[in-house]
Amino acid sequence: MPQFRWLALAWEDLGIAETPGPHHTDRVVRYYADVGHSQVTDDETAWCAAFLGSCLERAGVPSTRSLLARSYLEWGEPAAAALPGTIAVLSRGSDPALGHVAFVVGSTPTDLILLGGNQSDAVTVDVFPRARLLALRWPLTVIPEGAPAPIRDPGAADATFEHALTHILQMEGGWADDPYDPGGPTNFGITLA
Repeated sequence: MPQFRWLALAWEDLGIAETPGPHHTDRVVRYYADVGHSQVTDDETAWCAAFLGSCLERAGVPSTRSLLARSYLEWGEPAAAALPGTIAVLSRGSDPALGHVAFVVGSTPTDLILLGGNQSDAVTVDVFPRARLLALRWPLTVIPEGAPAPIRDPGAADATFEHALTHILQMEGGWADDPYDPGGPTNFGITLA
């Protein structure tokens, strides 16, 4: 499966971490500049949204350009499934202003596996409980050629399946003895042999 550019860029920065003490990691500081906040020159300011926005911007996808994780609650469009590359917005504690934002790289029925910045002060892959999930979002941009689009509307997927099933049943749904079909005589997909 092709990987979305923003997710590939995020993977490239896996392991980038804050520098303890008075010095700062240049790459982390660059994330702020990439989203229009070059006035931030330290790596102690919360940077999960800066990291995510930087990956999007460098991939040619407009971000919210905000340093607030929850700014992604209304960004793009809702995604129905936690597919790789989808953006997950999470709660953080009981303060409704705080949050966390990262890219989905996997999921289980109870957890999301996220690639994000400022996870333990670094770009890491970590597991978060689905109970913290506020929203799954997807960019409004055109999907790159050859890349599968996420299922945004489960009803649309059902309609596509129904259309495909109808076509298959028309082609394979009864008796056939096509001289160009090497399977010979078949009925409902079952060969005579």
